[in-house]
Amino acid sequence: MKAIAVRPGQPNSVHLAEVPTPSMASIPDGRGVRVRMLRVGIDGTDKEINEGLYGAPPPGEEILVIGHEGFGRVEEVGSEVSDLSPDDYVVPMVRRPGGSLYDRIGFPDLSTDETYYERGINFLHGYLAEEVVDDASYLVKVPPSLKEVGVLVEPTTVAEKGWRQAVEIQRRLRLWRPQRTAVLGAGTIGLLATLIFRLRGFDVTTFARTKKPYLNTDLAEAVGARYYSTQEISLLEAANREGPFDMILEATGYSPLAFEAMEAVGKNGIIILSSVTGGDRKVEVPADRINLEFVLGNKVAVGIVSAGRDDFEAAVRDLAHAEAAYPGWLKRLLTHAVQGLENYPLLFNDLTEEKEAIKVYCDIAEF
Repeated sequence: MKAIAVRPGQPNSVHLAEVPTPSMASIPDGRGVRVRMLRVGIDGTDKEINEGLYGAPPPGEEILVIGHEGFGRVEEVGSEVSDLSPDDYVVPMVRRPGGSLYDRIGFPDLSTDETYYERGINFLHGYLAEEVVDDASYLVKVPPSLKEVGVLVEPTTVAEKGWRQAVEIQRRLRLWRPQRTAVLGAGTIGLLATLIFRLRGFDVTTFARTKKPYLNTDLAEAVGARYYSTQEISLLEAANREGPFDMILEATGYSPLAFEAMEAVGKNGIIILSSVTGGDRKVEVPADRINLEFVLGNKVAVGIVSAGRDDFEAAVRDLAHAEAAYPGWLKRLLTHAVQGLENYPLLFNDLTEEKEAIKVYCDIAEF
């Protein structure tokens, strides 16, 4: 079958590959599910894997099928699968068990292993292929009403996990009631985080570089958030002028903002760091003041990576809520479609800054 793959570590090696059709026998105990991939999104992670910055093929192989934002339709189920049926729409999870304690108790997204397993990223083939076979445990059902926007489930899990971790950590405060929230970045994850926090009733300010108006600012404001361009006002200036934030989610990929957020978050506040930054950028920060204010203010900064099943299921629920609350809003995020795996070069071309894409995706098969 056809798939889009790279040779990890070799820059710009993305190509259309012919790979073996996956076998149901690869999943033990009758738990296998064959999924016809319908639509797969790509993002900066795929771009950086193609640049050779990270990523690893399955053991014994030279190529890695990329794509971790999958959406498909069930074609066949194993004898022991009772919760899925042919024609169900599903989203596959990304992170898989690697052997740590957290893996064994069902939380692979919190694995402590140095070697981790992620579909389309590390040691496991991804979803930019005609078909995949997976264990039913890692497939999350999506209602037909969300089929047009189901490809947004995986990126939504970033905000869902961030919120889940914030709630768990802030139980220490017993009466934590966040009101003012900042989202740094107005790309796919930033806008979805803006949406998720607005659905929970928070006062949300979304920050990004580009001055308004443009589509991303329209989308942020359409759900009741305010938008600031950091060319006109910085995060710290906004916090000094309007008051500190109870919660900040960083989703820009620009690491210095993490340290600016440490100055802009209020007492008992929390910063959620979701960007993967593979460079060696260095900045000077007011370290003594940041440390002092963190200690005296009971502040927290937490990093999050990947997501668990709870986050995927929460994403499905919240996207259904969003469709009812803001009809048509989610589809506006789907800005750049590429038809067919054979047109894979367009995917990476559309990811360039000049294209001003929010979500780039490949339509692999008809719905």
